[in-house]
Amino acid sequence: MRVLVIDDDQGIRWVLARVLGEEGYDVEQAESLAEAKKALADGDIDLAFLDVYLPDGDGMEALQSGMFECPVVLLTAETTFDNAARAYEAGAMEYLPKPFDLDEVRSLAKRVKPQRPPSKESPKEAQKDAPIIGRSQAMQLLFRTLGRVAASDLTVLITGESGTGKELVARALHDRSRRAEGAFVAINTAAIPAELLESELFGHERGAFTGADRARAGRFEQADGGTLFLDEIGDMPAALQVKLLRILEEGKVQRVGASQAKPVNVRLLAATHQDLPKKIQAGTFREDLYYRLNVIPVHIPALRERQDDIGQLAEHLLTEAAGELHMQSPILLDEAVDSLKNYDWPGNVRELKNVMRRLAVLTPGASITLSDVALALGYQSNHGQEQETLSDAVSRCMKHYLARLGYAEAVDLHRYLLEQVEPPLLHLVLDASDGNQIKAAEMLGLNRNTVRKLIRRYDIDPRQYRK
Repeated sequence: MRVLVIDDDQGIRWVLARVLGEEGYDVEQAESLAEAKKALADGDIDLAFLDVYLPDGDGMEALQSGMFECPVVLLTAETTFDNAARAYEAGAMEYLPKPFDLDEVRSLAKRVKPQRPPSKESPKEAQKDAPIIGRSQAMQLLFRTLGRVAASDLTVLITGESGTGKELVARALHDRSRRAEGAFVAINTAAIPAELLESELFGHERGAFTGADRARAGRFEQADGGTLFLDEIGDMPAALQVKLLRILEEGKVQRVGASQAKPVNVRLLAATHQDLPKKIQAGTFREDLYYRLNVIPVHIPALRERQDDIGQLAEHLLTEAAGELHMQSPILLDEAVDSLKNYDWPGNVRELKNVMRRLAVLTPGASITLSDVALALGYQSNHGQEQETLSDAVSRCMKHYLARLGYAEAVDLHRYLLEQVEPPLLHLVLDASDGNQIKAAEMLGLNRNTVRKLIRRYDIDPRQYRK
C-alpha cells in the first residue's frame, strides 16, 4: 500500500515515513501541495497524511477541492473543535492533532484498503469476475489462439476496438501461463502524462528529479517474474519507444537517474485500438518496435461482428449487474435479445455492459421486453410506440413498488424510495464517469462531499468502475 505524507516539517515527514515504513508501507513524501499533485497524478496513492498549513496553500481547502481520491488524514497543531468539524465536513477520514500518537498512526493506516486492485489474481477468480464469453466462430478462433500461446513467454500484441476487452484477454493469457503465480501489472500508457510515464515504467533513483526524495521501482521491476500489460501502446511517446525497444532487446531496465541497468524477467503483452502500420507510415510509431511487439498478433472482433454471442453476453452481464445492485435479475425475452442483436454497438462489450446495468435498474416488471430495450438504447421500438420519458418510467416503477408496499400503510415511503433510487443512480453515474467522484458530483449537481457520504452510506466502491 502506498502512503503519501504531505507536510512542510521535515521532522514530521521523517517520523511518519519511518513508522509507516516499518509496518511495510511504501511511503512517499511531499513538502507542498505542488509536490503532492505530482505524486497523486498517477492515481496510485491509497492514503494521504495532509498538513493543514502548507507553504503554497491550505490543506483543508485542497481536500475540499477534490484534489484527493484516496482517504485523507488531516494533521494540525491547532486542536480546536472548529478545525475538527471543518476537517470532517471537508471529507477527511480522520483528524489527527500534533503531537500525534504513533500507535494511532499505525491504526489509521491499517483501516485503509488499497485502492488499486491486487497485482495478482488466481485464474479461478479472474474467470469468475470477468469471463471471456462467446460461441461465435470468431471467438472460437480467438480461444484457440490464446490456448496455443498462453503457456509460452512470447510477446503478444492485442488489437481491437475500444471496449472489446483487451485487458481481459491479457489477464487470461497471464492466468493460463507459467507466470500465473507472479504479478500481473497493467498500465494505460495513454492515461499518464508523458513527463511522468518514463518514471512509472522504468522507476527512478533518489534525486533523479525534483520531488524524487526516495528511489522507486517502475512497472517493469514490479512485474519481474510475471506479466506486464501495456495498454494503448500506440500512444507511447517516441522517446520512450526507443527505451522500450532497448529493454525488449537486452532484458534490462535502467531507472531514471541510475548509472546501471538491472535485468528483469518480464513477459510483455501490449494492446492498442489504433492501426499501428498506419502510424508507422505517418512516422509516429517505430517500425522496429512494432515487429518486436507483434510476435503473436491477437485480434478481438468487434461485438457487431459476433452477433451470435450477444444473447449469451447480455444474460451474463444482466445477472452480474443485478447482483452488484442487489436486485433480482429480470428475464431477458427473445424479442429483447433480437433487438440487442440488431444494434450496432459502437462501444462494444463495454457499452453492452452499461445497457444491461440500465435495464437491471429501469425494468419495472419481471421480464425485459422490446420496449424496455428501446428505452435503454434511446430510440423508438419497432411497434411504433413513442419513446418513454424518464418521468413516465419512474412512475411505472413507483406503481410497481407501491403495489407491493400497500398505499394505505405508513411505510416511510419517501425514505424507502430514496433508498431504492439513489444507489442505482450512483452506480450509473459512477459507471459513466469511470469511477471519478469529481465528475460524478458534477453530473449529479451535488457537492463532492455529499456524493462521498452517499457512496459510504450505500457501501459503494467507486474503484470497480475505473477502466
